[in-house]
Amino acid sequence: MPPSFKFERVVLKHLPEAIVAGVDEAGRGPLAGPVVAAAVILDYKKTPKELRQGLDDSKKLTAARREELYGILVGCGAAVIGVGQADVREIDSFNILQATFRAMGRAVHALGRLVTVALVDGNRAPPLSCTVETIIEGDGKSLSIAAASIIAKVTRDRQMTALAEAHPGYGWESNMGYGTAQHCEAIVRLGVTPHHRRSFAPVRNRLQSEAIQIELI
Repeated sequence: MPPSFKFERVVLKHLPEAIVAGVDEAGRGPLAGPVVAAAVILDYKKTPKELRQGLDDSKKLTAARREELYGILVGCGAAVIGVGQADVREIDSFNILQATFRAMGRAVHALGRLVTVALVDGNRAPPLSCTVETIIEGDGKSLSIAAASIIAKVTRDRQMTALAEAHPGYGWESNMGYGTAQHCEAIVRLGVTPHHRRSFAPVRNRLQSEAIQIELI
């Protein structure tokens, strides 16, 4: 079943004036780059049919289709969009889960609206200043969360593509910072950049190896 407005309707049935936002993130697993979150408030009546039929879990869509839907979301006038992120320093300082929660909080704040209920993808509720309902695999069930997943993914992919130009050789323009064989080999060959997550094992192990080599010299 494709995503629907079912979860949003349940909230609005009990709270007709409620503002419901879908929230999702991109980039929890990579070895490099920020974690990016998005929050989206959809006006279902104004949402184009192409969006209602096309929105889905961003991981199920091609990069070209995500870009197309991103453009529609931004330009259709039916979506209020907020984006937030946490950088590698926060990821290394607080751990990836807490950094993700920070990014989600910033995304909801960036909406500029007093959100009543946040529908959040996953099973862990971030500490937001509103009621939070978690939905496992919510990006494939809720239209609002699906929209947020696309905004977050496209935003982060664009950032990683830009970083790839400044740091060639790691393949970030295609692997988006994930720990592919190409990326892990490049870490060994080229070293660790300021955009790598030092608390993640492959990066941490490389830094420890470098430290040992320095001690042996």
